Amino acid sequence: MAKKKTETQAQYEERLEEKLSSLEDLLNDVFGPDQLVIRSTKLEILDLLGAADMEKRLAALEKIVYYDASFECKKGSIEQRIDRLMAEVCEMIARRNVEDQLEKIIADKMQEKQDDYYRDIKLQVLRDLSGPENPATLKKFAHLETLKTRRLTGNALEKLRPSSLSEIVGQEKAVNALLGKLASSYPQHVIVYGPPGVGKTSAARLALEEAKKSGSSAFGKNAPFIEIDGATLRWDPRETTNPLLGSVHDPIYQGARKDLADTGIPEPKPGLVTDANGGVLFIDEIGEMDPMLLNKLLKVLEDKKVEFESSYYDPNDEMVPKYIKNIFEEGLPADFILIGATTRDAAELNSALRSRCGEVYFEPLSPKDIVTIVEEAVSRLGLKLESAAAELIAAYTADGRKAVNILADAYGLLTYRQRDLQRKRRVIKKDLVEEVLRNARLTPYHRDLAKDTAEVGKVYGLGVYGFHGSVLGIEAVSFKARGKGKGTVRFNDTAGSMAKDSVFNASSVYRLLTGEDLNDYDIHVNVVGGGNIDGPSAGLAIFLAIYSSLKNLPIPQNLAVTGEISIRGRVCAVGGIAEKIYGARQAGMKKIILPKENLADVPQGQHDIEIITYENVQDVVGEIFGK
Repeated sequence: MAKKKTETQAQYEERLEEKLSSLEDLLNDVFGPDQLVIRSTKLEILDLLGAADMEKRLAALEKIVYYDASFECKKGSIEQRIDRLMAEVCEMIARRNVEDQLEKIIADKMQEKQDDYYRDIKLQVLRDLSGPENPATLKKFAHLETLKTRRLTGNALEKLRPSSLSEIVGQEKAVNALLGKLASSYPQHVIVYGPPGVGKTSAARLALEEAKKSGSSAFGKNAPFIEIDGATLRWDPRETTNPLLGSVHDPIYQGARKDLADTGIPEPKPGLVTDANGGVLFIDEIGEMDPMLLNKLLKVLEDKKVEFESSYYDPNDEMVPKYIKNIFEEGLPADFILIGATTRDAAELNSALRSRCGEVYFEPLSPKDIVTIVEEAVSRLGLKLESAAAELIAAYTADGRKAVNILADAYGLLTYRQRDLQRKRRVIKKDLVEEVLRNARLTPYHRDLAKDTAEVGKVYGLGVYGFHGSVLGIEAVSFKARGKGKGTVRFNDTAGSMAKDSVFNASSVYRLLTGEDLNDYDIHVNVVGGGNIDGPSAGLAIFLAIYSSLKNLPIPQNLAVTGEISIRGRVCAVGGIAEKIYGARQAGMKKIILPKENLADVPQGQHDIEIITYENVQDVVGEIFGK
């Protein structure tokens, strides 16, 4: 029984020896032989590592693991201490493995960053050596240059655009007025009114060139002419972009130039008003501009400069360049003359804008003017044109640009027809123009309505549409009512409420002059074509149509009349006299009756048409009917 116990103790001790040896081997792998010796030496336990006493060797290993010379473990048996120390070494190994993995990841990341930095430095060096170009950008540039070589001969409008003020047809008075406002030592801002295609833009551009030649002109020889279209002008109310006035590119939002963005400095961008400094800013279709943008433009006109603001601008920042600091503190110069062109009526424009500008009116083109434009265009194209063809074009448009387009279409059709002929006849005939007009489905613009006859109950009134005058046929028929005092007056609704009021005024004036009550008649008044009459100016014409119908007296059909009538029989002034005279002339009228108050509005040089003015309806009746 005692022998068996001794053998068990021996086995136990042998097992502890094996575990201790394994721990020694593990520590030898963890620290390495050299590090193990160094630690033992520093802890002054080197002699204990080779001791025969198992407990002394274990104590030495504990001091090495915990790296503490005073460490003493008094808890547990030797086997428990070995197991506890083994667990500590295993945890140390696990921790070291994690640390090794982290160090590897960190090393890889650092190497990656180093490679990226090296690549950036290499690219920067390459850019410094070769500039901004590379094979891809050079290929795109070559393609762009190739595209530029593919050019058409240009369109007719470019070739036939006026090159001098003398080539602007039918606008002598307007051109002189424009020159008077620009050639002075104190030039004025100008608004140019007129229908499209009469030469407003060309006149403005050429007027500046002519003004430069004047010794008293305020414009220098290099004064710019900046042209924009108010209908297509776009801007951001947040002021992040404004091509007209300029804007500030803040580093956070748009990013100013890179060197400025990196230092947080905003960069002002000048607008077209600064480009026009010392010259002319021409805004076509100025009546279509955004109202808020227009008000900002008016402020610039007053100050003659553009001011900028930015919450990112620091006046004390020494890194801000001088030019940016100067812009924020003093603004950008914008001392220019504004020329605005519009096809709108003056009443539709901003009153503040009109108060700052002189106003010039371009006249609608007459058929004679259109013929002149077409003939000049034909000579520039090296063609010949039948006179009947030129007159036909003039009958279908009052727009010089449109007339040139019709001519260009006819020229293209002629060229196509003669494509196989060796000898080409460069003559545009009337039938060729007629084909172009049919293809475009155009209708005659000018209709010769006047006749050398007289009709009962029909008279021609005058109206205005845009900048063009028009002739309105107004007719009336009357019948005895079915019963005394049971008559009615009818008028087409499409003519408008003001025209209806004119009918009622005419009824009152008729009774005032004749003493007859219109309630004894059924009367129907009609505007031929169903046109809308905007305003009371058709009152005189409506009265004459009713009077002619009731009295069975004919009215000459080469006569046109305009004027408002009061219920007391006065002929009152109306607007648009110049346009109405133009419309009457286009319709072939020989005589016009106007209110006497409008005599000062009649343009000079009206030699081909007789103009008569009256103050009351009774005198007009005597003029037309001889009563």
